[in-house]
Amino acid sequence: MMIIDIKNVSWKRDKTYILQDITWSVQPGEHWVIMGLNGSGKTSLLNIINGYMWPTKGEVSVLGKKFGEYDLRKLRQSIGWVSTSMQEKLYKNETVENIVLSGKVASMGLLYEEQKAEDYEKAYHLLNQMGCCGMEKRIYESLSQGEKQRVLIARALMASPKLLILDEPATGLDIFAREQLLERVQDMGSQPGGPTLIYVSHHVEEIVPIFHHVLLLKKGQIYGAGNTLDLMTSENLSEFFGTEVDVTWRNKRAWMQVGSV
Repeated sequence: MMIIDIKNVSWKRDKTYILQDITWSVQPGEHWVIMGLNGSGKTSLLNIINGYMWPTKGEVSVLGKKFGEYDLRKLRQSIGWVSTSMQEKLYKNETVENIVLSGKVASMGLLYEEQKAEDYEKAYHLLNQMGCCGMEKRIYESLSQGEKQRVLIARALMASPKLLILDEPATGLDIFAREQLLERVQDMGSQPGGPTLIYVSHHVEEIVPIFHHVLLLKKGQIYGAGNTLDLMTSENLSEFFGTEVDVTWRNKRAWMQVGSV
């Protein structure tokens, strides 16, 4: 089963193409980074993958389900999507425990049914996995930005998704919180039987070693798609960003500096 299979997809708004001729596939066992500057079409592509926007033309299949032939509401139950904007929708005065538990039914923080003992056990396990042990009874609003992001990932994992999309999860984090988050992402992607990860960013240094594949988006079109080592070079990224950059590799991660050294 192909995780994502997009063929010749375009989407336009007000007669302007936001995405154009996108053909991209994600195989089982692959973890991908989607990279592009603001306005490159990343969010539009995510909305199409999740079935919230319908392409102007082209074909889309996610988790083996072809759009137009399957109930997308049911499909979304197998997709986890973590984004900074989601934080604004959650009930700020809810406990961490309730927010994670709500991920099972995709509600926004509030629980309408009595939870089973195994649900609590799973929620606590996920929080522990994300480095949030002991936070269960804390109020969500009292958490740091990094803690909030890790709680949201635990929430997304509550439904055991087959595909997990992390939409710029390090936004607003200081360097230490960012590295803690990336360490959790690396651990999560290394576990057998876990979800396929799609990590969205415009920061090269956030590509941890589990991401062997990168999709580069530029002005709504695919600039490049393939092996991370092949694409994350000084020459390629200088052309991609339209300015001279220098890329060095340390600890199996790429680090970029604007301007030559």
